[in-house]
Amino acid sequence: MTELLTAAQMRAIEQAAIQSGEVTGLELMERAGTGVVEAIFEEWPALADGSGRAIVLCGPGNNGGDGFVVARLLAARGWAMEVFLYGDAEKLPPDARVNYERWCESGAVESLTDATSLLADVVVDALFGTGLTRPFVDLPAVREALNEGQVSVVSVDLPSGLCADSGRSLGETHCLQANLSVTFHRMKLGHVLQSGPELCGKTVIKDIGLADSPRPRVGVKPPPMGAVGGCPAAPDGLVHAVEAVPEQLDKHSAHKFSHGHALILSGGSGKTGAARLAARGALRIGAGLVTLGVPPSAQMEVAAQITALMLTRVQDGDALVEVLEDKRLNALCLGPALGHDRVRDLVPVALASKRACVLDADALSAYAEDPQTLFGMLHPNCVLTPHGGEFARLFPDIAAKLAEPPTKGPAYSKLDATRAAAKRAGCTVLFKGPDTVIADPDGRASIHAAHYDRAAPWLATAGAGDVLAGFITGLLARGFAPHEAAGTAAYLHVECARHFGPGLIAEDLPEQLPAVLKSLFDQ
Repeated sequence: MTELLTAAQMRAIEQAAIQSGEVTGLELMERAGTGVVEAIFEEWPALADGSGRAIVLCGPGNNGGDGFVVARLLAARGWAMEVFLYGDAEKLPPDARVNYERWCESGAVESLTDATSLLADVVVDALFGTGLTRPFVDLPAVREALNEGQVSVVSVDLPSGLCADSGRSLGETHCLQANLSVTFHRMKLGHVLQSGPELCGKTVIKDIGLADSPRPRVGVKPPPMGAVGGCPAAPDGLVHAVEAVPEQLDKHSAHKFSHGHALILSGGSGKTGAARLAARGALRIGAGLVTLGVPPSAQMEVAAQITALMLTRVQDGDALVEVLEDKRLNALCLGPALGHDRVRDLVPVALASKRACVLDADALSAYAEDPQTLFGMLHPNCVLTPHGGEFARLFPDIAAKLAEPPTKGPAYSKLDATRAAAKRAGCTVLFKGPDTVIADPDGRASIHAAHYDRAAPWLATAGAGDVLAGFITGLLARGFAPHEAAGTAAYLHVECARHFGPGLIAEDLPEQLPAVLKSLFDQ
C-alpha cells in the first residue's frame, strides 16, 4: 500500500537522500519546480502556448524556493510574470536564496504585503507547504487580493495555511483554496484528512527522484501514557493508504465452512432491516455461511425476507450462549438496529466468547454513559466502527481535543484520535467518514480516503454503514485479521458505491460486489 507521510517523514527522506550524496537540495528544488510547471500544463493544456500570465507567491522557506524555480521556468517559456515574496530575502534558507538570486537576474520581486490584486491565468501559491507550524496571520489579506473564485490557484505541496499532518487550518483563518495542489514523492496526511481534500482541489504527485532513497524510521513522539493521544506510532512510523484488496479475497473452490460462518444479531419486529443488510453484505463478501440471530417476535418477519441467509432464534443472552456452542460460528456482528436492551444482554455474551466481533451502531451508543464497561469486555479480535457522533460518545475527551481549533502544527488529527481510541479500547477502531481511519492498539494505522477520483457521495444513505459492518464481519469469518478486514471492507464499500453511481441505496451495495471483485481480479 502507498505510504502517506507526515511533514517530518518527508523531510527525513529528503535529508537522507542529500546526506547519501545521491542528490543536492538545489537539485530537489529544481525538480520540484519542474514538476509544478509540468502539472500546470497537464491540467490546462491551452496554457502551454507560452502566452500566459502568472503570479508566483513565494514564502520565507524552501517552499518559496520552489516558487522561484517555477517563476524562472515559466518566464523561459515566454510567460509574463509577477513574483511576490512574503518575508525577508536575507533570511531565506541557502537553497531558496540561490533560486531567489537566480530569479532576480532577470526579474523583479515585490513584497507580498504591498499586493492589492492578484489576478492572472495562474497564481502559484508557494508560501507555506509542509513546514507550516503556526497560523499564517496575513492569510486574510492574501485571500482578499486573490479575489477567490476568479483565478486558478496552484499550491506547491499544500494550500498555505493547511497543516500537512492533519488536514486542518492552523489558526482562526481559513486556508487558501487551491484548484490544483502539486506534491512530491508521496501524498501527505493532510491531503486526505478532514478539510484537506476540499482545500487541495485536485492533487497531483510528482516524482523528484526519491523513490529509491533510504527510508528512515520517523515516528510520532507519543504523549505521556494515559494522556489523550497517548499511544505509540506504528512500528515503522508510517501510515498507509488503503487502495487495493489482498489476493486472499480471491475465493477459490473450497467447502463452505472453510470460509467461515458469521452470526449477525438482529433487533425486534420492525427493526430487522439493518441486520439483514449487514448479513447480505457478509454473505456477498464471501463468508461461507451467514445466520441471522433474531428474537421470536421477529422470526416470521425475517423468514419471509431471506433465502440464502439462515435464521436462528436468539431471544436473550442465555439463548446466545447455546447458539455459540457451535464452534463453527467464528465471527459475530452486533449493533445494527439491535436496540439498547438487547445490546446490554447480548454484547457481554458475544465478547466473552472471544470470537471475532464487529460492534456497530447501537452496540456502541448503548454504552455512551459508561464506555469503560464496554472497554473492559473488548479483546483484540474486535472491530469498533463509530461515526463521528458515536466516537464522541465513547471517547468524549479525545473527540473534544480533535474539535479544538489548532493554534500550532502539527495539529491533532483524526489519525491521532483514532490511534488513541484504539489504544484505550484495546482493539481495532474504524472511525468512519470520507476520510476513514483504521487503527490498532499498537498504533498501526491506515487511511481509506473516498476523495478525489474515489469520491462516492452517494454513500451518505441510510443503511450504508450496516452493509460496511457486514462486509467486515464476512471478512473476519473468512480469517482476515481485524485491521485487514476493516481496511479491505472500507475499500470495497466505496468501490461498490462508485460502481453503482448516483441513486444508490444501501440494498444496492452488496449486489455490486460480484462485478467489483471480478474487475479487480481480472486486472
